[in-house]
Amino acid sequence: MNFPSKLIEEAVNEISRLPGIGKKTALRLALHLLKQPETISENLTEAILKLRKETTYCKICHNISDQEICAICNGPRREHQLICVVEDIPDVLAIENTSQYTGLYHVLGGVISPIQGIGPDELKIDSLFQRISSPHKDEPVLEVILALPSTMEGDTTSFYITRKLKEKGVKVSTIARGIPIGGELEFTDEITLGRSILTRVNYNID
Repeated sequence: MNFPSKLIEEAVNEISRLPGIGKKTALRLALHLLKQPETISENLTEAILKLRKETTYCKICHNISDQEICAICNGPRREHQLICVVEDIPDVLAIENTSQYTGLYHVLGGVISPIQGIGPDELKIDSLFQRISSPHKDEPVLEVILALPSTMEGDTTSFYITRKLKEKGVKVSTIARGIPIGGELEFTDEITLGRSILTRVNYNID
């Protein structure tokens, strides 16, 4: 692609680093910004810098946050005896958008995948067990919902967690299989995902 300006080329190269954005889309975005008032670009730049510098992760559930403890974990109306285990942050957003779940979350940061060299120690699994052993404000965790991908890696992770939690006497359930096999939660429609949470079933490893 030929560019009329070195500055345009540099902007396009940087914008196209974002997932799902090719060179043509990046060029359209760059040209669009050029046509807007300068304050638009300044506000965008400031927002991105603040996002990068000030965003942190909740020390309890590992969800994205702008404080030490996220708004969900601090929410007075959340059910602290219920924890939904998800692979990554987009899954939290997807479930929250259903407005069907009022418990807490635990973000693993991935799933067990021996092929990729990802074992339990590379994930936030131990901190999940610690949360159950040391409940929030003396409210024991009564149920853990596994909302992991319907893939071999997701099933392996679910099996591992369930086997460990069985020793602690905690009820373990999984979202109903309204989610297609091999599907990702973040791409599932809200109605199907909401119903899967409400109609969750016990997770058995026997």
